[in-house]
Amino acid sequence: MLTTDNSSPYEQFIGDDEEEEVEASTPGFFDDATKDLEPDEPNGSISPEDEVQVSPSRKFSKTCLKNVFTGVLVLIYVLLTTVAAFLAYQTISDFLEKLNNPVMSVTYKEVDSFAPPGIALFPGKARLLSCMHHYHDYIPPLVDPGKPQESNCMIQEVTYYEPFKNSTQKNALVIRGPSDVRNKEVIFMQFSHNETEEDFSAITYMLFAKYSDLTDSVNTSEFMRDCERNYSTWTFSGGFRTWVKMSLVKTSGKSNDGVEFRQESAVVKFNDRRPEPEQRNQLFFVVFEWRDPFMQEIRLIVTANPWNSGVILCGVFMALFKAANFAKLTIQWIIKIRKRHLRKKAKELNQIS
Repeated sequence: MLTTDNSSPYEQFIGDDEEEEVEASTPGFFDDATKDLEPDEPNGSISPEDEVQVSPSRKFSKTCLKNVFTGVLVLIYVLLTTVAAFLAYQTISDFLEKLNNPVMSVTYKEVDSFAPPGIALFPGKARLLSCMHHYHDYIPPLVDPGKPQESNCMIQEVTYYEPFKNSTQKNALVIRGPSDVRNKEVIFMQFSHNETEEDFSAITYMLFAKYSDLTDSVNTSEFMRDCERNYSTWTFSGGFRTWVKMSLVKTSGKSNDGVEFRQESAVVKFNDRRPEPEQRNQLFFVVFEWRDPFMQEIRLIVTANPWNSGVILCGVFMALFKAANFAKLTIQWIIKIRKRHLRKKAKELNQIS
């Protein structure tokens, strides 16, 4: 009887210390669960008679229920962690994709007049007969076609070597293009070509942004070489009137800005009423005009917003950290409950023995 009385308070003291340790090191969520698992007496001690009165089936059902609840809780947090990790991966992938693939934004700016473009023509053996400015799309009837006519255009002749074939020399007639788009300013040009042994004949031309760039350049030959390297060329054929309507497109890229021309052309057959001997000289007619008073501006916009992506990632990482921390506390709680259960079993066996 003395041995039994001395060992019982010692075991109760150890049990109380363990309870205080668990309660001090676990969150309130786990405190409620541990209170349900091991009810405390008002005086803080458990008598052997009370322990013996507890039904084994009730103990088993409570333990099984708490184990199932703990397993479901761990699965839920594992699922949340997986979803958060996938969301972080998807956010980073979307940000990189938007960063590498900017969106094209197209705007139209209305203007009253354009800067006069440069029209570089490469007539070869053809001869310029006339160049006239007209307004309101009205071109008067031809008078003595095939013969030199009056001209009022600004023309500059430039000789240079081709940028891709340094041994080939080219002659270009650079004409100041139309600018008054409101009054529909047009430029009408006539060329003649007396080489009749060719099967097909055409004149090549090129457009660049500003005629003043040529006149202000120090080296006009080098300027024309750069233009031919960077701009496209087109042609118009003999025996027709080619009506070219120009539109200007400005492109703002990642590193530099560019200017290009887009054109719509219409071809009308020329009814040649000259005497048959004069028809050996083939005639070329071309008209240049602005298509409309709208300048098209294309900008490359990166839709990836680093601030939005950063906020999303911060929230995702906070969720991951919280889930990991909660999973850690859950595992610690399970281990402590398991140890307490083993201590209770050992204590019951000692009391029975």
